[in-house]
Order: sequence, then structure tokens, then C-alpha cells
Amino acid sequence: MDELIDILNSDGTPTGKTAMKSEAHRKGLFHPTIHVWFYTQDGRILLQQRGRNKSTFPLLWDVSVAGHIGAGEEIALAALREVQEEIGLAIEAKDLEKIGFFKAFHSHSETLIDREFHHSFLCELKVPLAQLRKQESEVEALRLIPLDQFAREHSSDRYVPSSTDYYTKVVSEIQKKLQGL
Repeated sequence: MDELIDILNSDGTPTGKTAMKSEAHRKGLFHPTIHVWFYTQDGRILLQQRGRNKSTFPLLWDVSVAGHIGAGEEIALAALREVQEEIGLAIEAKDLEKIGFFKAFHSHSETLIDREFHHSFLCELKVPLAQLRKQESEVEALRLIPLDQFAREHSSDRYVPSSTDYYTKVVSEIQKKLQGL
């Protein structure tokens, strides 16, 4: 779905300009997104398998929930909206813990260039996996895996490629939460 999004400069600062998401991807314009990583108290992480019809990384395993932030939309509200849309879960802003703002770049083709800054959050998953309702057009499957398994596997070709530093930060922050730090 195409939507109006804010455009950022290369250091993540808003430019005051907007563009349609399709234009931002076609021209490789930097823009903000959200990532929400769900984890359980028993040390598992929720992953989503991207839909088979996605234009980027179809059927690869990815962050629990991800999405674009609409132009002028508050970051936390975008996260809450995406969680509701993609996995059918209603959470509150107080449930989110921001772990950082991460620059990402993927050139898929001459006309599809992702230049994004991910506002990344952790959130404890307090309901059983069976209670989640995946968005059929976006999500092929959901699964919970042990955090240590994800830490070992995230660089394999089954996962959406991301920087090792990013995935290491996510794992480290979840480990801190589980240790009560």
C-alpha cells in the first residue's frame, strides 16, 4: 500500500519534505520506519516470515513487526498501529521500550532502493502465539524461537539481511531485559 511518508537526510534528520513511499523507494530517499521485537520471559523471540508476494525478501524470516511511519505520524503510534495490523495484538505505548535508531540500506534493483532509519523497540509478548492473528497480505507465518538460536542463525540466508551490529544489539537488549537489568 502506498502512503505519504516523511523524508530524512542521510543522518536521520527530518528534511521537512514528504513523498509517497513508492517514490522514496524508487529514488532511494531516506525515511523512517519502526521495528518491534517481541520476546517472551522464557527467552524466545517472535519472528515473522514475510509474505510470499512481498517485493523485498519474500518468505525470509524477519523482525516481529515492521512498517513505515506515515507523514507526521507519531513514532509510538505508528508502532502500535503496525503491531495491530500485522499480528492482531493491541498493546499500549508504555509496553514499548526503545532500543535505538538504526540506519539501513538495501538496493534491491535500480527502481527499488530502501534507505531507512529504524526506530527499534522491544516489547514483551504476554499472550500465546496461537492468539496472534497475522495479516495475510504481509505475513506468511509467525514463530517463536529461542533467543540463543536466533543469535546463532541471524546471518544465515533464511533471515532478512541486516547488519550484524543491529542483530547483536537486539539480542543483547533482550538478554538484559531477561536478566532484569
